[in-house]
Amino acid sequence: MLRLQWLVEPGAGVHFPPPADKARTDGLWQTTCFELFLRQPDQAHYLEFNFSPSGRWAAYAFDDYRSGMRPAALARAPVCSLEVVDGIARFTAELPLAGLPGFPWSYGLSAVIEERDGTKSYWALAHPTGKPDFHHPTCFAATLPPPSKT
Repeated sequence: MLRLQWLVEPGAGVHFPPPADKARTDGLWQTTCFELFLRQPDQAHYLEFNFSPSGRWAAYAFDDYRSGMRPAALARAPVCSLEVVDGIARFTAELPLAGLPGFPWSYGLSAVIEERDGTKSYWALAHPTGKPDFHHPTCFAATLPPPSKT
């Protein structure tokens, strides 16, 4: 399993979609949503995962930058949870490693945060020049080597 966590502080002013069925759903990025972009270094094809605090999710495979989009197959649906304690929101997403590319990885973690007044902000480990674009190669700012065999 791959477990990811995002912390949002203060979480009290954020609009979190209400709990819903745990279905694959398009358009989650239109409100508060947490995302993972994943590829092997020096590869054009990549995966995009959208995780909603509602419990809904989406997974897409791309052949290249914003092209060849199609649903990505997963061994099982991701599990998403949201906890808000003392004004800090902790969002967790877990997904199976089966079906993900082999290591090493280049990846980007990002979030769309919608406040209760409708204001949206776009967060990423890195942004390209200009408007936010989580698909841009600049956003694949982190790397993860293969696990050690200790």
